[in-house]
Amino acid sequence: MHQMNTDSTSITKKYLRRLTCLALGLGGLTTTAFAQNFIPEGKWRGVFHRPDGTDVPFNFELKGKSAATAKIYLLNGGERFETGGIVSKGDSILIAFDQFDNELALKAGSKNLSGVLRKKDHTGITTRVDAVFGETYRFADNGEKPVADISGTYDVVFKSRNGTEEKKVGLFKQNGSKLNATFMSITGDSRFLEGVVQGNQFKLSAFIGGGASYYTGTIDSAGNFSGNANGQPFTAKKNAAAALPDPYKLTYLKDGYASLDFTLPDADGNKISLKDDKFKNKVVIITIGGTWCPNCMDEATFMAHWYKKNKDRGVEVVGVQFERNADPAYVKNALENFRKRFGITYTEVFGGIADKKAVAESFPALNTFLSFPTILFIDKKGNVDKIYTGFTGPATGKYYTQFIKEFNEEVTKLTNQSAI
Repeated sequence: MHQMNTDSTSITKKYLRRLTCLALGLGGLTTTAFAQNFIPEGKWRGVFHRPDGTDVPFNFELKGKSAATAKIYLLNGGERFETGGIVSKGDSILIAFDQFDNELALKAGSKNLSGVLRKKDHTGITTRVDAVFGETYRFADNGEKPVADISGTYDVVFKSRNGTEEKKVGLFKQNGSKLNATFMSITGDSRFLEGVVQGNQFKLSAFIGGGASYYTGTIDSAGNFSGNANGQPFTAKKNAAAALPDPYKLTYLKDGYASLDFTLPDADGNKISLKDDKFKNKVVIITIGGTWCPNCMDEATFMAHWYKKNKDRGVEVVGVQFERNADPAYVKNALENFRKRFGITYTEVFGGIADKKAVAESFPALNTFLSFPTILFIDKKGNVDKIYTGFTGPATGKYYTQFIKEFNEEVTKLTNQSAI
């Protein structure tokens, strides 16, 4: 997920004065009821305004007529991603994105919203945003018909500013001028991107609360294309056989290690160890992630549901969360919010600060650490059997289905019981 911010100097003095008043008005709020029809129930179209003049659209839907019942869903490629709580007073509202420590601070008209995306603690740079009720399109239709159907699988190369290259696999599905896509890498995928093809150009965007993703591209006569992803250039060549390295071979134990152990605190500070009686003679699945990580959210959605159905097969799951803040109150709130949002009933512990080097230090048996999340399969004797780097989420279609199949086959092998 690429964080999108706007330089505060681009906001006019008039806008800053209005925003200051809004922030003061919202500072001590508790959740209060919406006035009837304060914000129209239904679909909205929002636009983030970047400092370079680029407008990045997103879509969302409001359900409910009071703060006590209202829910807002961010819409991306058919996905409905629920936001956090809503706080309202008068014509001002806050919409929380708890997993990202972000919020939208907005002033409401009868059928429009305007304000900023900002950090909850008001640090950092804000991004201006406007939204209009009743507009359901994402990118405006300019009347140009697509020059080609770019549906298919692509070898993609992203180039960084320092000249290094990262290979990914692009998955595109076009229906008329509408386009859905995702990019898979060894660390995960870019989740649900939605957009349009107009002439020989395409645009894609996504937003789930952390920052908006924005991709553009130009299609050539062969059906390949070059593009830009939040300032990072890439090229793509169609290849039905495009593939990434085997995710089971990227992370492994160093020579001399067969197992691993840790003693880490849960949300209440209780020490949890793989040597605890709860885990003895059981298959244990370790997920190394963070509550702030979009692919970890996809992994938790899968794992929470799977565990509820399969926990009686002699299997336990431990989610080791690495967070952006080590303050105990912050960690407790982050883990509890994550547990509640995704319906997690398995064990969660705090691993440390979200840094790959810190993870490597906490798990010295690993040859390296490449990705949040990473999944480890441990047999009944406590030995590590397999390690899966990254997560292939639901936006990847058949690749997600394949992951689930392989996951269940591995657990069935270790437990000698078929998945439910």
